[in-house]
Amino acid sequence: MAVIAAGVVTGLLAGLFGIGGGAVIVPVIYEVFRILDVPEAVRMQLCVGTSLAIIVPTAVRSYRAHLARGLVIPAVLRAWALPAVAGVAVGSAAAAVAPGSLFKAAFVLVAGVIAAKLLAGREDWVLSDRLPGPLGMTGWGFLVGLASSLMGISGGSLATMALTLYGKPIHNAVATSAGLGVPITIAGALGYVLAGLPHQPELPPLAIGFVSVIGVVVIAPISSYVAPLGARLAHALARRSLEIGFGLFLLVASARFVVSLLAPTD
Repeated sequence: MAVIAAGVVTGLLAGLFGIGGGAVIVPVIYEVFRILDVPEAVRMQLCVGTSLAIIVPTAVRSYRAHLARGLVIPAVLRAWALPAVAGVAVGSAAAAVAPGSLFKAAFVLVAGVIAAKLLAGREDWVLSDRLPGPLGMTGWGFLVGLASSLMGISGGSLATMALTLYGKPIHNAVATSAGLGVPITIAGALGYVLAGLPHQPELPPLAIGFVSVIGVVVIAPISSYVAPLGARLAHALARRSLEIGFGLFLLVASARFVVSLLAPTD
C-alpha cells in the first residue's frame, strides 16, 4: 500500500513542482528493500537506480503537459541538457564503486537544501535578473545532473530553484525543469543498470543492475498516469502550503538517512 501511495504522490509532485518524485520514492523503497533484506552495501544504490527508472515516464508526461501550455524555456533546455547528462554519467560511475553511505549523504545534503528553500525561501530571493553566461549555465546543468543521479531524482526541484534564483517566473521554471528531467532520468536509469551489473549476485531477484523491475512495474504506471493532474493543479492552486508540506517531508526523510548513516547496519 505504501508503494502504491508513493506512486500517486510521485505523479502529483511531478506535475505540481516539475519534479520526478524521487525524493518520495527513495525513502519509501529504501524501507521496502530493508524489509526484504537487500544487503546494506547495495541497498541505497538500488533505491536510486530504481527511482530514476520509475520516474522516466512520469518526467515525460509532466514535460508534455507543461509544453502544451507553452511555458517551457527552450534556450535553457538546450544549454543544460548535455552538461546534465555528463553529471549523470559521473554519478552513475560512482554508483559502481562508491559505498551506499555516499548516496545517503547526497540525499541528506540535497534534500536539506531543497527543504530550506521551500520552507524559508521567498519568491523575491534572486541572484540576478538574468541567467548566467555559457560557463555558468554549463556548471548549473552539470551540478543538477550530478546531484540528481546521486539522489535518485529528476532534478526538477533543483533546476526550479536555480531558475527562480535568476528571476524566472515560477511557472516557467517548473515547466522547463520538467523538460530537463527527461534526459536526466533516461541517462540515469541506463547508467545505474550498467553500474549494477558487477554487483548482480548481491541484488534481489528481478533486478537488472541497480534497477528493480518490480519497483518500476508497480510504481511507474501509477505516477505516470497521475502526473498530468499535478500539472493542472500547478496552475490552479496556491502553492505555499504544499511547499511547506513537501519541505517538512524532506526534512523527515533526511533525518531517517542521518540515522542510517550513524547506524549503518540497519
